[in-house]
Amino acid sequence: MANSQSGDSVVDRIVRLISAFPQDVNALQLNELAQQAGLPLTTTHRLVGQLAAHGLLEAAPGGMVRPGLRLWELVNRASPTLALRQAAMPFMEDIQQVLHQNVNLAVLDGWEALFVERLSRRGSVANRAQVAGRMPIHISSAGLALMAHQDRQVQEEYLRGFTDPDGKLTAGGVRTLLAETSRQGFAQLKGVVDPDTWGIAVPVLNRRQRALASLGVVVPLREMRLQALVPALQTAARGIARQLADT
Repeated sequence: MANSQSGDSVVDRIVRLISAFPQDVNALQLNELAQQAGLPLTTTHRLVGQLAAHGLLEAAPGGMVRPGLRLWELVNRASPTLALRQAAMPFMEDIQQVLHQNVNLAVLDGWEALFVERLSRRGSVANRAQVAGRMPIHISSAGLALMAHQDRQVQEEYLRGFTDPDGKLTAGGVRTLLAETSRQGFAQLKGVVDPDTWGIAVPVLNRRQRALASLGVVVPLREMRLQALVPALQTAARGIARQLADT
């Protein structure tokens, strides 16, 4: 039930509050949190107190507020990506052991790639994909690999509403990228997110040949082992799919 001047329900305001922490920011001052959530300071103070009592938020000294351990516990306990991450981790470790570079695992959420796992090591190239971070489909190899292996109606809905804030790509250009990805069986983007890196991703397919997830690597732009990289990723993706089917 909505009981605020804006018409938001209590649930709406709680979701806005919990979602207000920017990526890579794990604590905010109470007034900053209210501003990020678009809520009055008094409302924010009251809701933070209630959520902190349940361990979903933590009111730290100095007026700082951060997500609580209880929130992390509940999300990870019930996460639909838990089985995916468990199935993928041995294969991701094998890929990283061979490449010594970043390996990531993503799922499609709306019109974005949501990264659910990432392995990196000292000396790896820059990788903008962060765990629980998102990237638009058209600028990530993971996103292209995921969308290129969805049902046709899903692709058409995405393309009908496609816009590029930078004005570099049109819906027709993205359609071409998706067709190329589908034909090749993998997606590649050179120097799009970072000028010195090359993103390559393959889909993890279900029995209907639709992408459940994508498995990708980020390597230096000078990397020339595409003929070796793609088969290794595809073999790992098939292994993940078999593991998921078995469980």
